[in-house]
Amino acid sequence: MSRKGETMTDPDLDKAYALQTPDDNRRLYADWAKSYDTGFAADMDYQLPRLVALLLAEIYQGPGPVLDLGAGTGLIADNMLMRGSFDIDALDISPEMLATATAKGHYRRTIEADLTRPLDIADGTYDAVVSSGTFTHGHVGPDALDEVIRIARSGALFVLTINAEHFETRGFAAKFEELAPKIGDLEHRSVNIYGGKATADHRDDQADIAIFRKR
Repeated sequence: MSRKGETMTDPDLDKAYALQTPDDNRRLYADWAKSYDTGFAADMDYQLPRLVALLLAEIYQGPGPVLDLGAGTGLIADNMLMRGSFDIDALDISPEMLATATAKGHYRRTIEADLTRPLDIADGTYDAVVSSGTFTHGHVGPDALDEVIRIARSGALFVLTINAEHFETRGFAAKFEELAPKIGDLEHRSVNIYGGKATADHRDDQADIAIFRKR
């Protein structure tokens, strides 16, 4: 999918999948923030944020607070707020992506944080946690789920997407087995990440949507 002569000011999905460190993420998404919605998300017919929002609306009664984990430019919130009124906070590693999200006016507050490190958020803060595209090929692995569960209250709903290609190989399947005493009502749904307009290279990419509650 990369084009000859492409630079880091022309980010694409292949570059995002190649990310390895928090600094890699910050650099790439700083370049991508302004064009992400109208470029990548539109061109690839990116479906995951809408699917996550639909599942949340199907199960969750609100009003929150809800944490949008790896919120990026706020695509989940774009879709959530078409279906109800929620108090939503956005967490992301990229200040530039958060600035784009903030400008939409959807969020109660934004939190700049790296999910591979402890979060400066109190235990039991959130009634629901959603995420689209955060648990993928990049630096955020399954161990981040421990901290994410800590900051949710008992009974909180989770709707998290995980790239299907790495669900087994990066240890997410094993992590959910380990988390069994802490979570309940676990359900996995396999979905297409992109719609019919996506380029051939990634048209068939799939994600696992993990839906569960904290015990």
